[in-house]
Formats: sequence, structure tokens, C-alpha cells
Amino acid sequence: MLDGAAKAFFHLLAGSSVLKKMASRHGLRRPTSFARRFIAGESIAEAIAAARAVESRGLLHTLDHLGEGVTSLALADAATREYREICEAIVAAGIGRNISLKLTQLGLDVDRASAVDNLRKVLDRSDPAGFFVRIDMEGSAYTEVTLDIFETLWGHGYHKMGVVLQAALHRTEKDLPRIMNLGARVRLVKGAYKEPKSVAHQHKADVDAAYARLMKQMLEGSDYPAFATHDPAMHALARQWAAERGLSPDKFEFQLLYGVRRDLQTSLAADGYRVRVYIPFGRDWFPYFMRRLGERPANVTSVIRSIRDETRAGKR
Repeated sequence: MLDGAAKAFFHLLAGSSVLKKMASRHGLRRPTSFARRFIAGESIAEAIAAARAVESRGLLHTLDHLGEGVTSLALADAATREYREICEAIVAAGIGRNISLKLTQLGLDVDRASAVDNLRKVLDRSDPAGFFVRIDMEGSAYTEVTLDIFETLWGHGYHKMGVVLQAALHRTEKDLPRIMNLGARVRLVKGAYKEPKSVAHQHKADVDAAYARLMKQMLEGSDYPAFATHDPAMHALARQWAAERGLSPDKFEFQLLYGVRRDLQTSLAADGYRVRVYIPFGRDWFPYFMRRLGERPANVTSVIRSIRDETRAGKR
């Protein structure tokens, strides 16, 4: 229950305009600012620099330009142009070509047809350049429409993309075979959104059990599964089950968040496994940042200390 309460509390804080304004002023101001642990920066140049640092450690990456829930078609069009420009910048930089995006960033809350068209525009730029695009999953209210749009574009030949499924949701037990039957790639996460008990498991043990069941299914038959978790117990199970099935380490990958459990990132890679780091960047970083705190409330103390120090430094 504590996990659920923490998620609910930080989701509430994520909607605070006062906190967002304060955080935006101090969060990324300096290299040591509190949000820098989880956010690469506001610009694509900063994200590329972070990606190069990740690559220098022998790790893979995916870049996510933050900015979910746009409220107008003009903002959705701007986000679409930005993603196309991001693709061009990544190509010019010569780093790995892998991006993640959310459909509400492309206008899903405003007009579904426009969001589909915007996603197609991004894919039309990314596909010829050899990118892989991951469609992130948002709250449960968006699960069905996200999967439906994914299936539609998959049917139109856009196969250099994958989707995300959340183990916390009850429906994922049926959604996983649905996506696996397409031959599409799945990133499995536990789930960072606060959901009602009617649609999601409420206890960590239940979420863990669901994650393990789904992970085993993916290892038995999905195309290059991605396990996005910082849970060493899940890593151990994946490694055990993969070995039992004779799957080599290049047949799947582990995914971890930028700034989280860097020790695990390093140790998994040292053991020969593929590790991809999810690198978020952009000006609209506050909601993402608050979800990370909701997952690890122990980080709050260090964040508060950093805000205090930043504020004092600003007064000098």
C-alpha cells in the first residue's frame, strides 16, 4: 500500500503549477542541480552528449523528448517537427538511432486522426534512416487506443517500431499475446502510473509476480524482448530462463533509466548482456521527474537538500 500511496502523492504533486515553476527555475540550472540525475538536459545537444557518455560505457540508449499531454494541434505539430529534427540531429551526431515517444505528445488528447498522422510523419523520417521507434505507454485510459494505433500502422508496413506494456495492468496478460502475434517488439515495464484496483495490481508482490509471468512468456516466443526494470530479482530470473532455453545474451536486452542504478547497468553489461539506457530530455521534464520520485521516495531527501542549496546559492 505504501508504494501506491507514494505514486498517488507524487502524481498529485506533478500537477502543481507552483512546484513546476520552482523546479523549472532550479532543477537543471547547474551540472549538479537535483534533476540532472534523471534528466539529461533541456536540449538535444545535451541529450546527445549524455548518449555519447552512455556509449562510452559500452551501453545502448534510447532518447525521449519529454512533453506529454499537449492540448492543441499547434503544439502537437510542433512536437512532430521537433522529433523529425531530433532524428536529423542524431544522424548528424553519429550516435545510436533509437527514440521513444508518447502519443499524447503528438496530439492524441486533441484529435486521434491528427496524432496518427503525426506519428506517421515521424516514422516516415525515422524509418529510412534506420531508427527504431518505441511507442511509450501512458496511463490505462490510453492503453487500448495506443495499441490500436500501433496495430494500424504496423498493418501499413511500419515495422521498425515497438510498444510498451505494463505488468501492473490486469489486461496485459491478454495484450502481450496480441502484440507478440504481430511479431512486434515489446518493452515490459512494471508501471509508474497510479491506477485503480479495478484495472491494476495494487501490491508490489502481485506486480512482481505478473512481471515474472509476462517475462517468461516473452522469452519463450517474442522478438527481441526488452525488460525495463531495476529489480535484480527480475534480472536474475530473465538470465536463468534465457539460459535454460539456450538463448544467447544478444537475443534480448535489459533497459534501465538514466541516472538510476548505474551499478546495475555496468554489472549487467560486464556480464555480456545488452543494456539500454532510457535518456529523457526537454523542457517539460517535471511530470516525468515526479513519477521517478514516486517510484523511489527515498530520493526526496536528496532533492530537497539540493533545492535548498540551489536557492541559497542563487541569493549570494
